[in-house]
Amino acid sequence: MRRVLILGGTAWLGRAIARAAVAGGAEVTCLARGEAGTVAPGSRLVRADRHDPRAYDALDGDWDEVVELSWDPGFVASGLDALADRAAHWTLVSSVSVYAHADAPFADETAELVEPVDLEQYADAKVHAERLTAARAGDRALLARAGLIVGPGDPTDRFGYWPARFARGGRVLTPRTADRYVQGIDVDDLADWIERAGRDGITGPVNAVGEELPLAAVLTAARDAAGTAAENVALDDDTLLARGVQHWMGPRSLPLWLPPEARGFSRRSDAAFVASGGRRRALSETMRRTLDDERARGLDRARRAGLTLDEEAEVLER
Repeated sequence: MRRVLILGGTAWLGRAIARAAVAGGAEVTCLARGEAGTVAPGSRLVRADRHDPRAYDALDGDWDEVVELSWDPGFVASGLDALADRAAHWTLVSSVSVYAHADAPFADETAELVEPVDLEQYADAKVHAERLTAARAGDRALLARAGLIVGPGDPTDRFGYWPARFARGGRVLTPRTADRYVQGIDVDDLADWIERAGRDGITGPVNAVGEELPLAAVLTAARDAAGTAAENVALDDDTLLARGVQHWMGPRSLPLWLPPEARGFSRRSDAAFVASGGRRRALSETMRRTLDDERARGLDRARRAGLTLDEEAEVLER
């Protein structure tokens, strides 16, 4: 039986990868503290703190696939030291944030990377992790440069904000959408591809991204999924910024709204992903799945991204 080890596996994407590997008939082990959630049914949890030099001692034998989810430099290095020589294939879940420039649409995996000078910064740490992985795992390594991950369970609220907001009705503040795009990949589509890529021995850097879609289409899909008579009110960039609205994510933001100079961030080349077997479900299905999850978690819950209703009203009324 195929043996798969996931370094992590109890949080969002890791649990989805474990689910996909179990469905593929693998014996799946997840090494984690177990504080982020539970493992997928059918997989085994080995509880360990990766700060402990003995964290990997309970992992015996060889592995057909190891999936590394962390961007912590110490964790990435210690995992490779302990396990790289026992892995037939190694997947590092990296990010399109590794690229130095986000202003050129359709850039592929050969684009210039960030120089990792501050390993406390996400992009720098991911580049460093890629270099460590390539040095130790060599031609057995897949560098899965994930784009915006979306779908049920998303802890960032970047994508779910929109169907949830339209479902609440009323006047919905949006940015102007001309020449803006979204490239979100459903978490389960990404997990399925990572599992298949490990079995198929896909290696090298791959932009694991969603289909490029106009932001207008994404907002329309969110409104359609909600099925409410919400009124869409679009403001231009200068007005939004002047009224204290932030780009992309975090408090007081309009999620998925990017500045013009980042127009290439959500338009990365997906050619290598598609060629390696990557498949993506329809936007309407992901939006429905996301809204179902948002309703289950509570449309009125506190969020990590977006505007509160009071903040939105204040911006609209100025």
